[in-house]
Amino acid sequence: MSVPATVRADVEALAALERRSASPGELASAHWCAQRLAAAGARDVELASYRYQHTFGHAHAALFATAALGRLPAAAALLGFELDYSGRSQPLRRLLPASEGANVVARLPVADAGRISAPMLPRSAQRAGARERRGRTLVLVAHHDAAHTGLMWHPRLAEAGAGRDGRLPFSLLPELAMAATALGPRRLRWPARAVLALAAALSLQVARGATVPGASDNATGVAAAIALVERLIADPLPDTEVVCLLPGSEESGMGGMAAWLATEGAALDPARTLVLGLDTLGAGEPIALSAEGPLWRVRYRAQELALADAGAARAGRPAPRRYRLGGWTDPVLARLAGLPALSLLSLRGDVFNDYHRPSDTPDRVDWESVVACLDIAEGVAREWAGTGR
Repeated sequence: MSVPATVRADVEALAALERRSASPGELASAHWCAQRLAAAGARDVELASYRYQHTFGHAHAALFATAALGRLPAAAALLGFELDYSGRSQPLRRLLPASEGANVVARLPVADAGRISAPMLPRSAQRAGARERRGRTLVLVAHHDAAHTGLMWHPRLAEAGAGRDGRLPFSLLPELAMAATALGPRRLRWPARAVLALAAALSLQVARGATVPGASDNATGVAAAIALVERLIADPLPDTEVVCLLPGSEESGMGGMAAWLATEGAALDPARTLVLGLDTLGAGEPIALSAEGPLWRVRYRAQELALADAGAARAGRPAPRRYRLGGWTDPVLARLAGLPALSLLSLRGDVFNDYHRPSDTPDRVDWESVVACLDIAEGVAREWAGTGR
């Protein structure tokens, strides 16, 4: 197995940066990503700033504490937690201090009937021309920020909460405690409150935790997205605008992806768009998410999951295993916005190795897994664009 030298070098470069969500480190990471995409040949590379939190910890701790106050507060907190955690609605975040973060957005020239769109045209003119030709839009998504570490991510807790296909995620425990407080008999209230107190303490401890190197999660996704940009420049997809979106603040609540969807993403045509996410690719075995969320799940469509299998076959790789994730990835917000989406990740068994731990370093990355995911992603892009049909 030959690992592209640029992929390994990109992962090592990003892992050396302190990429805390919505922080000066995330801005430095965004500038690095923009320079790397420009060097790879992407055009119209830009940074789009937004305001968001460094961490999810304070918002979640507040909700857990509220749930311990009684039945009605627990019911309200359960709903608020589900909405916040999934990114559906985050009104509490508007009350919390926020800092500047940055998304990186780059585009590839559109290949159409042997022509390449003129690079001197303004971006708005190029997009208008693509719409007139009724072309497609492929959005490659890989978040460039890195997580805080904490006891919440201790391997024993992660492994204890892991279930086959993610059916029993550890993240479900606080939600069950909130539900027990709101709806359960009196004898369950104090045990539930103890769970909520522990969850609040762990959330606050994560909020103060150090930022991990994030080699697998998600320097590998960024490196694979850049490598895929290089491949698609060398051999373009016909009549397809490729947008490489590297959002920030995924680890603190998908703030960067939400900001992009509220602006540019809102103009996309669902009938001609595919959002393809690359996240945590260095664990071992490629997977395609069939659903996300511990309680209020969002399911991916059968047609995009079939694309994952077709793309793997085109690349000469085994079909990625289906997996139901107890957490969330950026593409789920595209699904909630009505856009076709596919989220590719990797697992070792049923856990992400070194997940949100200081040990998530380049020497721990499974490089064969990264290359396999990259190949599958390219196969998906080409199958979706119709070049293999």
